[in-house]
Amino acid sequence: MRGTNAALGAAGLAGFLALGEAVPRLGLVKAEFFPPTSRIAGALGRELTDRAFWAALGDTLTGWALGLALAVGAGVVAGVAISVVPYLREATASTIEFLRPIPSVALIPLAVLLFGTELRSVLLLVVYAAFWQVLIQTVYGVQDVDPVAEETARSYGLGTWARVRHVLWPTALPYVMTGVRLAAAVALILAVTAELVIGAPGLGARIAVAQTSQAVPDMYALIVVTGVLGLLINVGARTVERRALAWHQSVRGEVAV
Repeated sequence: MRGTNAALGAAGLAGFLALGEAVPRLGLVKAEFFPPTSRIAGALGRELTDRAFWAALGDTLTGWALGLALAVGAGVVAGVAISVVPYLREATASTIEFLRPIPSVALIPLAVLLFGTELRSVLLLVVYAAFWQVLIQTVYGVQDVDPVAEETARSYGLGTWARVRHVLWPTALPYVMTGVRLAAAVALILAVTAELVIGAPGLGARIAVAQTSQAVPDMYALIVVTGVLGLLINVGARTVERRALAWHQSVRGEVAV
């Protein structure tokens, strides 16, 4: 089954690349705006041999990784605290509902005013966007704890940390991992967006330079790189999720299928 799916995926990708080659060569779109796949591939090859490209990739991954780590740590701690302390949950509910819908890109002017084009501007946007993904999932996970299991743990004399470890965390972990997977994708989007708009060092800034200098094949090549990077991050996040939840019913069901 997996082999069939992989073959179908490869066939779909090959068809897409062939379409990208044929459409501009047939004159359906102007090649100067949408170059053939072969020209984009050539530009990608040139980018891969350029040290500046790898430096930009490192800058993007640095902003993504640091921002994601900060968002996950803060989101898990805040989510558990808000869920466990009833008064805290009631006190923060309206604030969360007010702040969560604010688009991260709306904070770009604030980030520029505070930090200019430094890495901290990227981190501000990445952390803000990714934090909510983890926080909300953590809150849902903690609230999903079976009250019977909680009372049973109390009746057996388990302390606070023991209940967190053996009751709360196993229930919340699937939700947390879902939040981390979503946050990983959102963090990459905001990292590239911040670089593109603000001009912070990274792939986004390199895309902007290619666009303004009319290096269209290079621009598309860099866009392809961001897409591949997003795919790898998603695959990696799913792999980590499966390993962390190898004991969970949902993952065991996937493996059995």
